[in-house]
Amino acid sequence: MAIEVRRALPAEYDEAGRVTALAYREFVRPEDGDWNDYLDRIADVRDRAGRTVVLVAVEDGRILGSATLELEGRTEEGEPPVPPEEAHLRMLGVHPDARRRGIARMLMDASVEEARRAGKHRLTLNTTRRMRAAQSMYEALGFERLDDRVFPDGFVLLGYEKRLDA
Repeated sequence: MAIEVRRALPAEYDEAGRVTALAYREFVRPEDGDWNDYLDRIADVRDRAGRTVVLVAVEDGRILGSATLELEGRTEEGEPPVPPEEAHLRMLGVHPDARRRGIARMLMDASVEEARRAGKHRLTLNTTRRMRAAQSMYEALGFERLDDRVFPDGFVLLGYEKRLDA
């Protein structure tokens, strides 16, 4: 059966969140207390679905992965809006059992198309140093590095951008 990538339905929010949090779990180390809180936020698709676009990859009724696209609203309430020319990708994750099938790339392609349809000129995202496979994929898809975001505790988010009007 073919894999379909589309916007998540409300009945799929809980499972999409569970799958995405599961995808991120491998990056959590015992000393990473904040990551456990982040996994809870990743799993809460229902909370962010009204402010963002949540895409899912589905095969035979099973959610294999998801991605959240901030076109105007942010995943967390109270953050400043996304700049008018920009879309920002968050929380891309694929179930560990479904990896190496091109699902992340399908979700990325769908995110680019959603951003273009919304009139955005660039797609930005952040990742961590631990997520080496993601970095390789982003670079293969034509994303270029931006400045890193360094938090007071030393945690670093690597910045990436892809121009959509090229």
